[in-house]
Amino acid sequence: MYRGLRITPPFFEIGPKAYLYGRDLLELARRADVLSRIYDVQIIITPQCVDIPLVAGHVERLLVFAQHMDPLEPGRGVGSILPEAVHAAGAVGVLLNHVERRIDRATLAHTMRRADEVGLATMVCADDAQDAVSVAQLAPNVIIVEAPVLIAGGRRNSSERQAIAETNEAIWRVNPDIRVLHGAGITGAQDVYDVIAAGAEGTGSSSAIFTASDPQARLEEMIQAVREAWNATH
Repeated sequence: MYRGLRITPPFFEIGPKAYLYGRDLLELARRADVLSRIYDVQIIITPQCVDIPLVAGHVERLLVFAQHMDPLEPGRGVGSILPEAVHAAGAVGVLLNHVERRIDRATLAHTMRRADEVGLATMVCADDAQDAVSVAQLAPNVIIVEAPVLIAGGRRNSSERQAIAETNEAIWRVNPDIRVLHGAGITGAQDVYDVIAAGAEGTGSSSAIFTASDPQARLEEMIQAVREAWNATH
């Protein structure tokens, strides 16, 4: 686990995927930077690698994570994403093992070691509680627990919300220093509120933000809901 970055709940992850890039992404990132200060919510953003320098160079509070990287060493590797280059571009962390960019467990462990070597925090995706406990043994900074079936528009039911605290405890029995984000199925502010109120330290969204008619307004609704839920339950 990389110790050089402190992630403090409540926090929120913005996942642009390939919905937004360039100057349009920068505009949203700068607004997110302001919202982070207004609501005192730590925000992680995961731009495409080519946009890392653009975003990192114009924000103060946002934590910029790469969407992915490879475990290679400097040298050969055309088309690969070098950890040293991710760090030099201005990222402070990296997202790994998203359902849209799966890697096997051995490669995940190797990539996490490389992240630690170059000074990058790791945020690793897991499908469910059992998977999350397995990932916890690798000691990432953050585990994102999200059922693939809920990604991009699925809806959580009451039993899934009730399982949040149980999943947290299972992870923390392995490593109490890991931060736990519960994502997927986050379609609006009420979903954000419900997940945080149910015990999540953080949550996040992609499609619900970037397909909204006003992404900045949708983002603010969600960040406000994070703060309100956290205040109500802590």
